[in-house]
Amino acid sequence: MKKTLRKALLGLGMLTALPLQAAWFEVTGQAILLESKTSARTNAIEDAVYRAMYYSGADFSSFAQMKPYFQEDRQDYQFNGTEVRHVQISKAFAKNGNYYVTARVDIYPSAKSCHNIQYKKGLLISDFSLSVPQQAALGGIYQIGKDFTQLLKRQIGKQSQSFVVTGTSEIPLQPGNPDAMMMLAEDYDAQYIISGQITDLTSTLDQNLLSNDKINRQFSVETMVINGKTGEILSQRKYREVAEWPFSRISQVDTQSARFWVSPYGAALQRLSRNIMLDMESSLACRSSLPEVVNAHGNQVQINVGRVHGVKQGDELKLWHTAGFIDQYGISRNRMVETDMTLVVDRVYETSAEGSVQQSDLAASIQPGDLLTKQPARRY
Repeated sequence: MKKTLRKALLGLGMLTALPLQAAWFEVTGQAILLESKTSARTNAIEDAVYRAMYYSGADFSSFAQMKPYFQEDRQDYQFNGTEVRHVQISKAFAKNGNYYVTARVDIYPSAKSCHNIQYKKGLLISDFSLSVPQQAALGGIYQIGKDFTQLLKRQIGKQSQSFVVTGTSEIPLQPGNPDAMMMLAEDYDAQYIISGQITDLTSTLDQNLLSNDKINRQFSVETMVINGKTGEILSQRKYREVAEWPFSRISQVDTQSARFWVSPYGAALQRLSRNIMLDMESSLACRSSLPEVVNAHGNQVQINVGRVHGVKQGDELKLWHTAGFIDQYGISRNRMVETDMTLVVDRVYETSAEGSVQQSDLAASIQPGDLLTKQPARRY
């Protein structure tokens, strides 16, 4: 008989990770009720499904393909080809400026999901900047770029399935200088770099509530993701949220305070940072993680990934030589050349590991900078 599990989850309470098994969850998601009940309902359903996927260990990379369907006003949503098979809305209501949706979510997590068979990939976050600093005058939130960078770092650090934040940098992205981006990524052991610009912080008065002086404020971000191994741009996206700004027009707001982050505006920023993370999971989770050789002596090799990336003793890795060349346009390119060498992990540390080459007669050709790919676990 198929084993099922029911968990009633409400609010932000954390639960221990669940084993991979068919399960259904009753989850309550919430969203700020601002523009319309329709958009708030969609956001609340997304929140409920995200919570169920997070607690079950389901693959986040499928979340983006489900989102458009939640805009339809239905009670049941069924999916094929994703670990989430069925979402059934049992209750929806508005209260105290929020919209709540309770849903039953049927999930069938797979042990073959990308985040289960790949190491986590190193990610460097370059500080988000303000394109128009004058827009931060309301509340004096001139540090919002740095604070949003830290929010995204915490979001990815706590909840990402596919990435490990290896650091943050004040150096702005230079998409026209791929060599500089590759050097920056190498300094931080990062496979990818993400950054962005905050392009809109403008505010408006709610025309229907002038007597209450209710202010709605925009938060718009344009992000860019760069491949740290090649320097090329992988994606550029735009995100926008609007939420109530509940603070006085003459007050100075501390964007590091709990008061700010529990406000409707702070909650909107947290939602936006989660969407950035989920889009990265969707587009990059199934790309191979590429550990790098940092030192080689005889048939002993040290690599730049460790326990936080998911490395385990006994893992088997395929070794690739890296080679560079200049193309016909004068652009520096890298390529990977497959070798017959495999490496078995002997010791695992927090952010590094050591392994031994199984083909000792070939080990002399290994150089720092050579790359490795994880081999599927053997079945006996």
